[in-house]
Amino acid sequence: MKLLEGKTAIVTGAARGIGKAIALKFASEGANIAFTDLVIDENGKKTEEEIKALGVECKAYASNAANFAETEQVVNQIKEDFGRIDILVNNAGITKDGLMMRMTEAQWDAVIAVNLKSAFNFIHAVLPIMMRQRSGSIINMASVVGVHGNAGQANYAASKAGLIALAKSIAQEVGSRGIRANAIAPGFIETAMTAALPDSVREEWCKKIPLRRGGKPEDIADVATFLASDLSSYVSGQVIQVDGGMNM
Repeated sequence: MKLLEGKTAIVTGAARGIGKAIALKFASEGANIAFTDLVIDENGKKTEEEIKALGVECKAYASNAANFAETEQVVNQIKEDFGRIDILVNNAGITKDGLMMRMTEAQWDAVIAVNLKSAFNFIHAVLPIMMRQRSGSIINMASVVGVHGNAGQANYAASKAGLIALAKSIAQEVGSRGIRANAIAPGFIETAMTAALPDSVREEWCKKIPLRRGGKPEDIADVATFLASDLSSYVSGQVIQVDGGMNM
């Protein structure tokens, strides 16, 4: 039997990148997938087809994760479409970097809304469902920046630190109902975003990593699968850094 057979997972911001890798990995382990993105464009439709090709149910939903009312509506629709919700991965995120002295209020607000408020919105919407089921796994996609901070990313670091504290708080609140909450803190992961960095910057990053390489989205997906499955049935309120040893 596959690790996630018969379970339904919501993955936010999953049309591409790490979110897509997680959705594909979950599907390969038997989970039915509901994924969201701000707009379901050609990338989103392609992702939906790739997941369906693995023999599971999948549906993409266009939704602004930072909007409380929209999130409530989409979660209700997912429950109606799939019958249950077992796993939530809060992956939606953006960056708007800048030194604090130059950062605008709009830059701060946008990152906090998409990265942190969206997780509140989705957790708030799925908890009644998971509590009735007396089971569930919530995974917040944080960052090593949320653990250690990073110059020029005060807004991003604050949002990711918030996701860690949110996971720990939820773990304490609803653990008695069989619901677990954890966070993953990726380090330098090879995505379209990091591929745009100059080679000199990438090389400097890798020098700080004991494994001397960047991670792949699949490395994050593997850890997410562990946290979503019964293999981690006694793991809750934890932060797992997936960074090649960069910040040990």
